[in-house]
Amino acid sequence: MDTHSALYERCKNRLAELRETAPRQTVTLDEKLKENGITRREFMTWSASVTALLALPLPFTSLVSEAAELADRVPLIWLHMAECTGCSESLIRTDTPNLDSLIFDHISLEYHETLMAAAGWQAEENLEHAMEAYKGNYLLAVEGAIPTANNGAFLTVGCKGHTGMHIVKEAAEGAAAIISVGTCAAFGGVQAAAPNPTGAKGVQDVINKPVINLGGCPPSEKNIVGTLMYFIMFGKLPALDMFNRPKWAYGARVHDNCERRGRFDAGEFVETFGDQGAKDGYCLYKVGCKGPYTYNNCPTERFNHHTSWPVLAGHGCIGCSEPNFWDDMADFEKPLGRQLLHGVDATADTIGAVLLGATVVGIGAHAVASLFAKPLEE
Repeated sequence: MDTHSALYERCKNRLAELRETAPRQTVTLDEKLKENGITRREFMTWSASVTALLALPLPFTSLVSEAAELADRVPLIWLHMAECTGCSESLIRTDTPNLDSLIFDHISLEYHETLMAAAGWQAEENLEHAMEAYKGNYLLAVEGAIPTANNGAFLTVGCKGHTGMHIVKEAAEGAAAIISVGTCAAFGGVQAAAPNPTGAKGVQDVINKPVINLGGCPPSEKNIVGTLMYFIMFGKLPALDMFNRPKWAYGARVHDNCERRGRFDAGEFVETFGDQGAKDGYCLYKVGCKGPYTYNNCPTERFNHHTSWPVLAGHGCIGCSEPNFWDDMADFEKPLGRQLLHGVDATADTIGAVLLGATVVGIGAHAVASLFAKPLEE
């Protein structure tokens, strides 16, 4: 049986099991779609796009749609640690609900400090009840870094004054899967920037269970919902790269899919912000773009209903989905002064000249750099 056939059968069996469990939402997804003016055709178009996003064959589209309808069978606990809530904002901040936000709303969201009405002791009881009632079955999403210095005292949450480190460890024990949403939860983010007085770390560094890292500050709503959908469909982790990020979302460099890549290859660069090159859409590498060093699907998925992303808006990628980006990628508006990828920095001024003994007219430094870049883990 080939890989796709095995996945297809696994998904069918997983969805059959979920269908046997009681729904937790009183309103079906179909009713929510109709209430918000979303047709069945639009829903199936969304299902097809998610299928493609997850790098699955077209026949999986029907299973994606079924999984979305059964999303309320999967309890989700979403914790906020040291963060700005930007990752939640990426998903839910919209004046007109789209399918991604509606799917998230349809999931059985048992605890989310920003969205739930409960507060104080009632909120604490909700969290404790969810962890106990759905032990071993719930999906845990963590947003924000975990302060560990002084035994975690730099972050305390709720009326009981538990540290964030205590809460995450306790919640992780009973979780079926754990997702670190955003670079702060994945790798520590800006909170872990030098000198890191709070000892901020990513979730994977404070617990002893597998973690899916969704790098990005913030990650796109598609990467969040796509990961949730993958777990609902298969009940397991997707294929991950060397930093435990889903390969379907972080398997290609930003540089390789950028709409300005042709400008890079042609040696057409913005020299200073506001110059004629900037107005003409030239490559932003010389003003600090870290696209050649960054793995993410920002150019293809974009943000805000697929409207735009930083490079399209006129500022270079800052590498926010990479570990230690705040320190390793600075200065954000200057090219890196060290050779993270051999050849890129040294040749930005000499595209089209003789490079490593080869004439690279119209090829670009990325082709040479890729010979030396460390590949993703298989």
